[in-house]
Amino acid sequence: MLTDAAADGARAFHWGDMWHYALARMVVAARANGLRPVDGPFGDFKDEQGYLAAARRAASLGCEGKMVIHPSQITIANTLFSPSEAEITQARRILDAMAAAEKAGAGAVSLEGKMIDIASIRQAQVVVKKADMITAQHL
Repeated sequence: MLTDAAADGARAFHWGDMWHYALARMVVAARANGLRPVDGPFGDFKDEQGYLAAARRAASLGCEGKMVIHPSQITIANTLFSPSEAEITQARRILDAMAAAEKAGAGAVSLEGKMIDIASIRQAQVVVKKADMITAQHL
């Protein structure tokens, strides 16, 4: 979150806001029940920096999106919660390495000298699925 502006207009980042605990609990509950957590709205639609800070906090706590209440918030949300081309490329490389290892009957998967664990594979699957869903929306 961003603090309110000081007299000189400066604003500081503040992560320990009153919603931190509630949002973290919501994310855990959603994940435990197979749901995709989405953060609630940010009411001051004229405050793009505030919306971005709130969205970053939500993303860092595990949310996959943030509600928008004004068109000015759409691009920010889409940019922040969409995987970058580099993330998509790396995720596909991880999945390709996994597939090659399975085909070869290997018991472990590595890429560029690093072991790939099941968490990395699942994260890569999520990134690729999200990218595919975004692509399908634009067709």
